[in-house]
Amino acid sequence: MNTDKKFAVIGGGSWATAIVKMLSENLSEIVWYMRNDGAIQHILENNHNPNYLSSIEFDTNQLRLTNDINIAVKDADYLIFAIPSAFLHDELEKLTESLDGKLIFSAIKGIIPESGLIVGEHFQQKYNIPLENIGVITGPCHAEEVALERLSYLTIACSNKDNAMILAEKLTSHYIKCKTTDDIIGTEYAAVLKNIYSVAAGIAHGLGYGDNFQAVLMSNAIREMKKFIKKVYKMKRNINDSAYLGDLLVTGYSVFSRNRTFGSMVGKGYTVKSAQMEMRMVAEGYYAAQSAYIMNQEIKAKTPIIDTVYNILYLGKDPKKEFKKLTEKLD
Repeated sequence: MNTDKKFAVIGGGSWATAIVKMLSENLSEIVWYMRNDGAIQHILENNHNPNYLSSIEFDTNQLRLTNDINIAVKDADYLIFAIPSAFLHDELEKLTESLDGKLIFSAIKGIIPESGLIVGEHFQQKYNIPLENIGVITGPCHAEEVALERLSYLTIACSNKDNAMILAEKLTSHYIKCKTTDDIIGTEYAAVLKNIYSVAAGIAHGLGYGDNFQAVLMSNAIREMKKFIKKVYKMKRNINDSAYLGDLLVTGYSVFSRNRTFGSMVGKGYTVKSAQMEMRMVAEGYYAAQSAYIMNQEIKAKTPIIDTVYNILYLGKDPKKEFKKLTEKLD
């Protein structure tokens, strides 16, 4: 494998922090872009991110920290984007450096509101990045467990296997295992949809539904995901693989899941706005619910769970009544 590639991580949140930690196991230098000057200074002085996964201690000799996205883009071959999808458009608007020849991997689990596209499609259609230069990093994997060095698994999706293998090699360690796939579109849509289903699981929990119902909800969710993705991009895939079912389960059940937490607050009676204000991190499932609902008006997959979450979050319908109706549609 070519070991001369330079890597940059774009983002300052929990996933970006976890990815920098993973790369630091194998690289002597990582370019790390984050907007927050105060966070950069804190890392340089105290060796940890003050806002996210602060238990991770970094060797700052390995890091080239910058608040200028153009420096990060200019100095890297591999760009790993790990910022909320709702903010990606604004960050890319700052670019003056060309993305030509760059290998772009997304660790973003959302749809870009401005374009209605998943991240890979956004880069391909808006920036003319060839598909073979685009990839996806997906789970099942929570950043919090990376920080604790608990055994975790990643799936690296890219149509160019060599590009996927290089990144997989740099992320692999004694607590991280990586596999590769060429299903870029499917894995990215799965990463988007599982956040909506996690919000649904949280709402159910907040309403007082138990483990028996959660099992039925997740069983229906993976089948709903399969129908949706098949409509969007038909290819041979095993929906029971870890990148699809595994990622759905960890996001739907884990105490670390921000989407589940957000949904649980809504189920307990918080308004959408108050739940968002209470949380420090962005719940991607909120934005994804609207995008997936709108997209489904065209592709017309049968999606009662997505419809229910959309009705609650965007139409202001009563969670208790909506879930009562949903229970009649599940099997």
